[in-house]
Amino acid sequence: MSTPNDETPLVGSNGKMQYKSRRKNATTPEVVTRRRSQRRPITPAEAEARAATAFADAAAASKAWAERKGRGRGKRKAAAEEEKQAPEPQPLPARMARLGPGQGLGCEAAVGSLAPSRSREYKLCSKHTEGKRPLYAIGFNFIDARYYDVFATVGGNRATTYRGLPDGNLAVLQAYIDADDAQSFYTLSWACDLDGTPLLVAAGSNAVIRVINCATEKLFKSFLGHGDSINEIRTQPLKPSLFISASKDESVRLWNVHTGICILIFAGGGGHRNEVLSVDFHPSDIYRIASCGMDNTVKIWSMKEFWPYVEKSFTWTDLPSKFPTKFVQFPLMTSVVHSNYVDCTRWLGDFILSKSVDNEIVLWEPKIKEQGPGEGSIDVLQKYPVPDCDIWFIKFSCDFHFNQLAIGNREGKIYVWEVQASPPVLITRLSSPQCKMPIRQTAVSFDGSTILACGEDGSIYRWDEVEHQAAKN
Repeated sequence: MSTPNDETPLVGSNGKMQYKSRRKNATTPEVVTRRRSQRRPITPAEAEARAATAFADAAAASKAWAERKGRGRGKRKAAAEEEKQAPEPQPLPARMARLGPGQGLGCEAAVGSLAPSRSREYKLCSKHTEGKRPLYAIGFNFIDARYYDVFATVGGNRATTYRGLPDGNLAVLQAYIDADDAQSFYTLSWACDLDGTPLLVAAGSNAVIRVINCATEKLFKSFLGHGDSINEIRTQPLKPSLFISASKDESVRLWNVHTGICILIFAGGGGHRNEVLSVDFHPSDIYRIASCGMDNTVKIWSMKEFWPYVEKSFTWTDLPSKFPTKFVQFPLMTSVVHSNYVDCTRWLGDFILSKSVDNEIVLWEPKIKEQGPGEGSIDVLQKYPVPDCDIWFIKFSCDFHFNQLAIGNREGKIYVWEVQASPPVLITRLSSPQCKMPIRQTAVSFDGSTILACGEDGSIYRWDEVEHQAAKN
């Protein structure tokens, strides 16, 4: 697909440059020499007076220039007033707001130490094996406070929901077996219908999105649209009936789970040039998303211009196929933070966490030029090392408040980071003789007291905080 050429030719002047001497009366070298020889040295007092006069003249000239510049901005007065009324930028996370130069912000990236702080201790409470097929995704339900202890897994053609019991064990609530035996689910996300019904959204290799009603234990809807496998689904936290999907077909799509409408497609001129592996909604800016993929880039998109279509999707009564789906072709910014596939990205306030196959997670700040879409720069703030994490499609997760981050590696170990500390603090490293296969994804409970992991061996591992477990007993 060719990229539009936005360059415009420069227009040159047809006139010729004219040069003339600045001296009205040329002076012979003899006269110049004579005049120089007749000059007397100035006294310190005269030099000081001349300096004061020159300073006053410069200040007056600067003031006059500023006034002229101000008058010239009359046409932009409305824009300036608008800017004054614009909302303040979102503050840094509380712990990072107190940091200054030399502490990881606005300077060279702060790299975390692999020496565990042991501020929180965990023990392996249970292992549950679903089958021989790998489990690719696991996630707690943070959409509804009634179900914070409920989580789901997907792998093969099966999606299963569980409840974490107080004694450290797991209780199977229900299992959905897809009709397509060749299906391999790669991703899941929790959502809800307009009446609050909990829904589990899952998708994978066959490009069909399944929406399962967890109240009735039946298939609620199936969405078709992507042209190839779907690598990740994320739900809008402020409007949990909206979700986005990232696909091998190089696109990201926004869906309404209630009406079944595909509202927006993020692809085209400025879109990804290979598989999209991960996507995420901004936690407070409802219009903004981030996506990343096999083209080694992270892209930031805005839905603000198309928001009327999002609102229209809730009241649409005709067939979903007749909805005027819109293409968003150009992102606000395209960033190259990593030199290889980027397979997981998450917002942390206005910052972004992203990982590639280079054994680390990077926290960086996108600096978008609002007046120049597609332009901007990045400031890499921190790096969270993850040894032996050099295979792709390993995803990290955080607790509800983004205090802790957990990620597995290809050796079956899990690294738990205090995500908002600077420099980053490794809380603990979890391992077990029972777990030697790659960990594909983790899930951290609402308060960080439970860490789940699923992996290549088709098993779920549950670690509980030692103090938290003792309090329950």
